[in-house]
Amino acid sequence: MSHTFRFSHPEPTPVRTRVWPVFLPFAGCPYRCVFCAQDKQTGQDEADLESTLHALEADLDEALALGRGPYELAYFGGTFTALPPPWPETFLALAMRYRERGLITHVRCSTRPDCVDELSLSRLRAQGLDMVELGVQSFDDTALKSSGRGYTGDVARAACEIVKASGLALGVQLLPGLPGDRPGMFASDVRIAADLEPETARLYPCLVIKGTLMARMWARGEYEPWTLERAKSELAEALPVLWGKSVRVIRLGLAPEGTLEGNIAAGPWHPAFGQSVRGMALLEILRVEINRFGGCGTHLDVPRRYSGELYGHGRELASLYFDLGLSESSISFVDGDCFELKSTPR
Repeated sequence: MSHTFRFSHPEPTPVRTRVWPVFLPFAGCPYRCVFCAQDKQTGQDEADLESTLHALEADLDEALALGRGPYELAYFGGTFTALPPPWPETFLALAMRYRERGLITHVRCSTRPDCVDELSLSRLRAQGLDMVELGVQSFDDTALKSSGRGYTGDVARAACEIVKASGLALGVQLLPGLPGDRPGMFASDVRIAADLEPETARLYPCLVIKGTLMARMWARGEYEPWTLERAKSELAEALPVLWGKSVRVIRLGLAPEGTLEGNIAAGPWHPAFGQSVRGMALLEILRVEINRFGGCGTHLDVPRRYSGELYGHGRELASLYFDLGLSESSISFVDGDCFELKSTPR
């Protein structure tokens, strides 16, 4: 006797927004970490705050005149909360002017866990800040020390709570594969991050970028980056843990912005990294659902929105569906939000 059952993807509903990124490389940073290459990633040297402010104002004026938007304004790079005064307030005041005119609807910034306190964050919230993304990188003391981060895992955990206590939305950035890494460490970081229940997470496997201290460590044989296959596998396992706590994972791997790609010396980078990871996570979700109902799938309806990731990049996962009893002809892409699996008992 055949049965049919329906289930949903565990990923929280994505928030559709257009992000206007403003890069402030190295601005306010108290340290230069072993992996840091904000100049290579953004194509900009250390930010000139005055020039950045004026250029942003001109660009926002143009966007408003052309009827574009709305946008989420995001101050990335550097350490926003450690910018010399009055720069945080000045950048937020500019955002507020365009928020009042409907061009900007949301403002976020990135900063370090050791550069936040509830009083200053509450003040920035009152001035228009909505979200703080913390560059946690890891909660493991050994990895943090080996990477020159300058704080401990306890400080990182406390910072997450401080952001939430101030009334701001929390984002967490993790950097798996740091110096000092060991088996199980990233999985532990993911569980800790999920339990802190941030709104968003970014997962950036560590890359060796030319000109960094890490590049010299790698050349001397003192550091070995993750392989691409390990990075894809570990991040695919991390996604359901974060989704299970309603955390939206908004980035997998660094974007090839600026001069980044040409400066990667080693490490798990691929232009379709995110597609591969999400495809592997989806495959495991479907494997669990088939096994849960004790049947061998004979037909699977897949929501059309997942058509680009079902088989992974370059159809790398296609043969694995056959192993689950699903040939390509038995998979259909349909409108709607639910998966539907027709199965027969084993």
